[in-house]
Amino acid sequence: MPGPKLDRTVAAALATRLNARADFSKFKVGAALEDGNGILHTGCNVENATYGLTICAERVAVFKAISEGAKGFRRVAIVADTDNLTPPCGACRQILWEFCGDVEIILANLQGKTETLQLSTLFPRAFDASFL
Repeated sequence: MPGPKLDRTVAAALATRLNARADFSKFKVGAALEDGNGILHTGCNVENATYGLTICAERVAVFKAISEGAKGFRRVAIVADTDNLTPPCGACRQILWEFCGDVEIILANLQGKTETLQLSTLFPRAFDASFL
């Protein structure tokens, strides 16, 4: 990505994207989740031959952060090699909502295009434990 001042969360997602295992789709995605202490937890998508057991970068980052005891998430950056910025899928939106709340989402591509929005914009009227 061009530019002298790359957001550190986007930079971490960009670097982690290189670890993606996307042998089938060739669609590599990286994510970086910032917790309440400013620590970044990264994830990349991991595919397998059955496709149904594939996991997205955002969920890897969330589950990894939780397994490390992180709390109070501030934002997540998602980087993919697309002209149109790639938002999280429905399953990732649900996981992000339940574990991170109305977190800031930074979408970015390899050409340096970014967009920042709140998860509630992508996921209005979300279902969570308050309905149980």
